[in-house]
Amino acid sequence: MDSIILAQANSPLQYPTQGFVVPPLTKRLIPGLALYAQRRLLYKVSLSVKRGVLSVENVLDEQQVDGQGQSELSISSSNLTQLNDLLSRVTYTSTIYHVKTKDQVNFSFEDHEAIFPIVIKRPSVPVLYDPGTDINSQVTITTKTFLRYEELNILINSIRQLYPKIKIIIADDSLTPETVTGNNIEHYIMPPAQGWFAGRNLAVSQVTTKYFLWVDDDYIFNNDTRIESFVEIMEKVPELDVVGGAVGRNQFYFRLQYNEGDKEEGGCLRRFHKKHYQTVPGFKGCFFVDGVVNYFLARTDAVRRVGFDPFLKRVAHTEFFLDGLGDLLIASCKGLTVGHQKKRKQSKYRRFRFPGRNDGKNKLAHHYFKNYMKCIRY
Repeated sequence: MDSIILAQANSPLQYPTQGFVVPPLTKRLIPGLALYAQRRLLYKVSLSVKRGVLSVENVLDEQQVDGQGQSELSISSSNLTQLNDLLSRVTYTSTIYHVKTKDQVNFSFEDHEAIFPIVIKRPSVPVLYDPGTDINSQVTITTKTFLRYEELNILINSIRQLYPKIKIIIADDSLTPETVTGNNIEHYIMPPAQGWFAGRNLAVSQVTTKYFLWVDDDYIFNNDTRIESFVEIMEKVPELDVVGGAVGRNQFYFRLQYNEGDKEEGGCLRRFHKKHYQTVPGFKGCFFVDGVVNYFLARTDAVRRVGFDPFLKRVAHTEFFLDGLGDLLIASCKGLTVGHQKKRKQSKYRRFRFPGRNDGKNKLAHHYFKNYMKCIRY
């Protein structure tokens, strides 16, 4: 159903090229059907579908309609005006239940044939978020921690200096969990060493606001950290799903080039560091990208649809954006910054944070299979 449909030049057939949507098992009038032809003794058109039936509403006995309530329908008349009146009353009824699929209509007259799509789609229920009165009602800050409570507490204290009431959600898979206290903090203890992306999934699953701001546990808020600026961009460009900033002077972003390849061997992926697409309309300092740094504001429902692969426990970043490729609209913006704490020696943490070669090999093997790849170049 995703095949290319070509419209013939100078066709006498009029029909909807797109936008005709029918709920499953429901009848709908097909809009815009008509024939424009020179005078003839008899005009005859035919229509056929595969996943439904066709009918003409309010047909009189003397009118020539064959195939009522079937997948193939023909209409004939010696009068073009009468024929077009009948075409204006043609209905399509979906006969196969599916929440989202397609059918196609073959519409013909003499040697002329047209094909147009019908989208069969069950309407989805909207999900609305109460915008509230301030930033605390719109954004939740989320983070994942492991063995770095000193850094985590510095992060929390810096947040509270600027945003004393905003909710903070912490996913924690430390080997020996410690208590984290404070106003409007939700601290979720995981089984030990479950991993980076599993923790992200947990944190995001508990968000009840429209947006969440992802931060690493060793960041530090400063006078240049303004969550409101993120929200302003997202509200003015509602198609955006993720907006990334900069950690210190590092405005990390990238483009992905994906070649689907063939059915036998799979595709290829390349990542291009510091490459972007066009500028976001209305925001000169923002441009579209495929991935950003670990400091971003995201639409909660959009990220939940993609999720974070819990197989990836230690080293993972690009993988989330790979899973969201084609589904998430992402931008990176200048002037949205957060600080990075000074690193301190943590031998136990580093053993987990930087695993051996086998972990990297297993991760690549996982992606070659899961994403049907034959080559990946970062």
